Amino acid sequence: MQNIICFSHLHWDFVYQRPQHLLTRFARKNRVFYFEEPRKANSDFYEIDLQDGVSVIKIFLSEDEGNINPRLEKLVSQVLTEQKISTYSCWYYTPMALEYTSHLKPQVTIYDSMDELSAFRFAPPQLLDLEDQLFKKADVVFTGGHTLYQSKKNRHHNIHPFPSSIDKQHFEAARYYTEDPEDQKHIPNPRFGFFGVIDERFDIELLREISEKKPDWQFVIIGPVVKIDANELPIAENIHYLGSKKYGQLPDYISQWDIAMIMFAINESTEFISPTKTPEYLAAGLPVISTPIKDVVKPYGKENLVYIAKDAETFINYGEEELAKTSRKDWMKKVDLFLENESWDSTFEKMNLLINNVKKNNGIYV
Repeated sequence: MQNIICFSHLHWDFVYQRPQHLLTRFARKNRVFYFEEPRKANSDFYEIDLQDGVSVIKIFLSEDEGNINPRLEKLVSQVLTEQKISTYSCWYYTPMALEYTSHLKPQVTIYDSMDELSAFRFAPPQLLDLEDQLFKKADVVFTGGHTLYQSKKNRHHNIHPFPSSIDKQHFEAARYYTEDPEDQKHIPNPRFGFFGVIDERFDIELLREISEKKPDWQFVIIGPVVKIDANELPIAENIHYLGSKKYGQLPDYISQWDIAMIMFAINESTEFISPTKTPEYLAAGLPVISTPIKDVVKPYGKENLVYIAKDAETFINYGEEELAKTSRKDWMKKVDLFLENESWDSTFEKMNLLINNVKKNNGIYV
């Protein structure tokens, strides 16, 4: 088995998304080690937590010991030694990890640029310079969507777009569920739902305006609140914040929604995103209303699979139009045809082929 060492800005148990979908699949044929960003502690140490075949390395650092990068480098080396890892590939989700991994000598370096991290709130000022270094170091680069690919395609000779994919079987189950989760039972219909991280990308003002204009519509919001003050979120009788849910629970909740929302603001932090929830909502059989996120407009909006609402008035018009429908049969056929060949399994196979091609070109046995 090959060794893959991944460095990420995301904790594994935060939200189940792109890294988890891909690396659990790579872990079926490889040993995968996922290094999280460090947590605060009284001393420097690490723990290994096995999750779906992936060895999640939880790093703990004391705040009182000065510069963290030499200490991180030491812990990374310690893991490699103790786990008997001598040959390996490095997989980066964050360029920031270069600050403590420059001593590594991987056979292959992979950069999976899932988002434009430099546009996110509280992005470190050195991130762009480190990304330049990572582009020079990487053997192959993946992007989390087509808009991001267009932005970065001239920065590397071996770069490929891999937009959000889907675990169809998992979300299709929502079409057949009839049991309403306990903390959602009391909410009347119609229900408009959103799941995902609630941060600077979430359109707070749009939710506020629509909920005020349509008090009979209920808005179910699932996910953690990060990087913004929770007190900024609109509070109303028809807005229901249910907190974080496990990935396995999501079909239970969305099976009881009438319409799903991709309620992202149009700003610098959303310019390049490709929301995974778009195909997930569709696989669940839910009509979707989205703000004009570029990677949702094309292809989903252009294919008339998703409503694109530029403002509250348009959103309300589309919501009323959809609620008045008596059948979604033709639309559902179109959705299923569109999603027919989309899967994380397929994305994994294509990525794996590109990585193996690099190994072959480098004279590495595959």
